[in-house]
Amino acid sequence: MGWQFKSAAVGAALILASQAMAQVTFYEGEGFRGRAFTTDRRVGDFARYGFSDRASSAVVDGGRWEVCEYSRFEGRCVVLRRGSYDSLRAMGLDNRISSVRPVGERSRRERYDGDAPVPLAAPDDEFRRRPSERIYEATVTSVRAVVGPPNQRCWVERQQVGPGGQPNVGGAVVGGLIGGILGHQVGKGSGRDAATVGGAVAGAAIGANTGGGSLRGPAYSDVQRCENVASTTPAYWDVTYVFRGIEHRVQMSAPPGQTIPVNGQGEPRR
Repeated sequence: MGWQFKSAAVGAALILASQAMAQVTFYEGEGFRGRAFTTDRRVGDFARYGFSDRASSAVVDGGRWEVCEYSRFEGRCVVLRRGSYDSLRAMGLDNRISSVRPVGERSRRERYDGDAPVPLAAPDDEFRRRPSERIYEATVTSVRAVVGPPNQRCWVERQQVGPGGQPNVGGAVVGGLIGGILGHQVGKGSGRDAATVGGAVAGAAIGANTGGGSLRGPAYSDVQRCENVASTTPAYWDVTYVFRGIEHRVQMSAPPGQTIPVNGQGEPRR
């Protein structure tokens, strides 16, 4: 009897422990930013906590949770598994969740739209606000933009790769002989000699510029050229801030304002 009682007590303790570890956190902004709301039990109406229609991302630390767009688990519902959801927009639940409960509490007669897309294995933002974490404002003292590596710019140029304008010598010689013979048959005496010379010159010119004797133009080829151009786009911002008299530095993907949110240890939060 005592052994059975102890076994039942151990089983109840394990159930309570698993329920205690099952919790879900909702964030006002995408990427686990902004105000957060955490629960480890059913909530029939987020309006009681000032969080109705405000959730844009979520982290499930344990269990499976059914989230619904209306209070009292009405309207469209989706089941979130353990993991992180950096945006609820793809599910059509961005700023639309009004109630949540563990899946084990759902009656088999009730229907829901199925599981949500596969979540991330873990939150990918180290600056996300943790549940029940108090946030402070730290003063930013300096901001330095660090540009990325050089960019490569490439273009195509047309470049001459061979000579041009070479006459056909053979055609000029043959044309000169034929022109001289024809010229010799014209006129008499000195006129015949002049016609012979003129015919040879004209025939040479024609022979050099017709058929195989035409002038060849220069040869060209497309050549790609590249050069490195200094980047003007910041890769990140190196930020220095002071919290409780201690100076901290952090690299941020966007420039901060005059202050940044931090936790009690001075670690940045969003």
